[in-house]
Amino acid sequence: MNNNDLVQVLASLPSPVLLVARNFRVRFANHAAEEFFGTSTTMMKRNGLSDIIPFASPLTDLIERCIDGEARFNEYAIDLGTPRNGRGQVVDLQVAPAAGVSEPMAILMIQPRSIADKIDRQLTHRGAARSVSAMAAMLAHEIKNPLSGIRGAAQLLESDVGDEGTELTQLICTETARIAGLVDEFEMFSDRPAAFDQAVNVHSIIDHVRRLSQVGFANKIRFTEKYDPSLPDVLGDKDMLTQVFLNLVKNASEALEGVKDAEIQIQSAFRPGVRLSLPGKARRVSLPLEFCVIDNGPGVPETLKQHLFEPFVTTKSSGTGLGLALVAKIIGDHGGVVECDSRSGYTCFRILLPMASGNLDAGNKSEGKNL
Repeated sequence: MNNNDLVQVLASLPSPVLLVARNFRVRFANHAAEEFFGTSTTMMKRNGLSDIIPFASPLTDLIERCIDGEARFNEYAIDLGTPRNGRGQVVDLQVAPAAGVSEPMAILMIQPRSIADKIDRQLTHRGAARSVSAMAAMLAHEIKNPLSGIRGAAQLLESDVGDEGTELTQLICTETARIAGLVDEFEMFSDRPAAFDQAVNVHSIIDHVRRLSQVGFANKIRFTEKYDPSLPDVLGDKDMLTQVFLNLVKNASEALEGVKDAEIQIQSAFRPGVRLSLPGKARRVSLPLEFCVIDNGPGVPETLKQHLFEPFVTTKSSGTGLGLALVAKIIGDHGGVVECDSRSGYTCFRILLPMASGNLDAGNKSEGKNL
């Protein structure tokens, strides 16, 4: 095997790979590395490694020690996130001396950890959402019927009482309607099997949600969009996915209350290379379609991050804590995953969805990373 063959092998690897010389000059970067760092090989060669990793990153010390001492190193849970490639890029690193090259170099392989982490979190989210399914069925049967009777009785009494009594009967009707609405929210959690056979354009859904938000609750917030227009459709329910993105945009707008230069970013991208093994699925599931709702608010409180998608978890005094649990269930029903990365000034809700089955075979040909 000659050098050109070796270069082709490295270029085709699904994990980011770099060849780095002294003074942190990049001599080679494969396609996965270009995608991870959000820049081209040409720019990496021109500017060097220090331009694409965080300031004072431990990676620079590892590379120096590798080249000078010809030693191998494995490091775990290193954050290589930058504004260019996305904050919070926690990875495992393997650094080794490069053999058979004309100058001392280190070969660097990067293994992102976020995929495995998001699987664990998503399974927790789905379990939390399913935990209220039985309660939903019970509430629908045991509460809605008596509520209808109470409301009907109040309406009948309204014609036989004075002004003061009318005010009380109207209060009864209003409160029973509010409780019935809450029960309707619970019914969304029922474990009815979802069989989606409609191809849905998610961009059209997001555009509808954005326009709806800008003329209503988010009319003072700046929206920016970064879409990949070539993304294929997904199999799903248009109304349910609309509810997902409306919930996320509404949460983002509420988090931005009082924030100067408030902004919501909506992004979409194609992320090939990941196939997941999920419970209930006989085959590995490809999730290459990524949709993000990002805000520059104060971030999610640290105490809530691990429980964010569980029912009844909320920071709002008037909230029910069902919105994000519903988001997790709907996305799970669509065969996808949802996760949240948050810190002060940056909160990103990221959704990964499969393509419609008509596009699946074409998408799988380019995917090589199995989990």
